[in-house]
Amino acid sequence: MIVDVIKPGLEVLFCGINPGLVSEATGHHFARPGNRFWPALHLSGFTPSQFAPAEQEKLLELGLGITNVVARPSARADELTIDEMRQGAIELAEKVERYSPKVLAVLGVTVYRAAFGRKKAQVGAQEDTVGGARLWILPNPSGLNAHWQLPALAEEFGRLKASV
Repeated sequence: MIVDVIKPGLEVLFCGINPGLVSEATGHHFARPGNRFWPALHLSGFTPSQFAPAEQEKLLELGLGITNVVARPSARADELTIDEMRQGAIELAEKVERYSPKVLAVLGVTVYRAAFGRKKAQVGAQEDTVGGARLWILPNPSGLNAHWQLPALAEEFGRLKASV
């Protein structure tokens, strides 16, 4: 199981869907080479340089962290069951209550809709909160998400950055 990058009082807790197989093998979040999380994080101004997945602990110094909706690794997010996602949403809300980040940024509108039962949710700031934290939905940075290219991802990450 991949370990969360988390501590109390973060500015933003980024929440992936679940670990991929490369992340599980390396112990680092968003470790697959085609994943655009790390480039989008840097291009949006969250990090001073583009961190490598192995540098994930540096995020804590910047008030940032990483967790997942579902802990079970898989090759593709569509291998997860709706029950896993719903249970993951409950556990995520408990984690957010315990660690009190200011913002929870869920990376993937589809998983958010399924896990939290919000079928009409869109990318961006949400009126809902999770565990007391403001909620923001970002596009899934996976290389498999062809709908969002890196410049558009960085722009969405930048909207979140501007709000914190």
